[in-house]
Amino acid sequence: MRIADLPPAPGEEAHPSLALANSGGWEMGAGAVDLLGDPRRTTDWMIARGLAAPDADVQVYCSNRLRDFRGSVREVFDAAVTRDRPPAPAVDAVNTAMKLAPAVERLVWSESEGFLSVSEHPATQAVEYAMSAVATDVLALLSSEDTAMLARCAAPSCGRFLLRTHARRHWCSTRCGDRVRAARAYARKAGRE
Repeated sequence: MRIADLPPAPGEEAHPSLALANSGGWEMGAGAVDLLGDPRRTTDWMIARGLAAPDADVQVYCSNRLRDFRGSVREVFDAAVTRDRPPAPAVDAVNTAMKLAPAVERLVWSESEGFLSVSEHPATQAVEYAMSAVATDVLALLSSEDTAMLARCAAPSCGRFLLRTHARRHWCSTRCGDRVRAARAYARKAGRE
């Protein structure tokens, strides 16, 4: 299974920080894919989440910066899940990213919807804007009641994070849950033969 084949984990739509943490950066079997593996994929990932303008064009250096930042976000989330002290460099990376390019909202008028708040995407600071928005979301998520729902997928070969919207939810997707259940059934069957 590849990361690109999995549906978004619960919470990713509301929290770009979860989407970043789940964009790759760990082994998920032979078919592992890094959604930030090159500048084009990084650009596509940012645009799809509203973190960059549709005409953005991220270069190698910036793609690498976002992947490195993803590692810091994952370390902070790991600490939140395990209730351990987070590594100081990871917390520093999140705090530094918040100040890179503060999110700027503009007031616009739409004939069909009235007044709207629209994010301003700086053309020359696309990755800085994305990192700042994600870092701000890390702060919002980890300083809210949602922190108690943050979990790591219980499937052994998965490393994604999710918000447990139900006490019985242990997997980031039905695919991971089905794989775990199938492995258990196979082990039971093999034990009887």
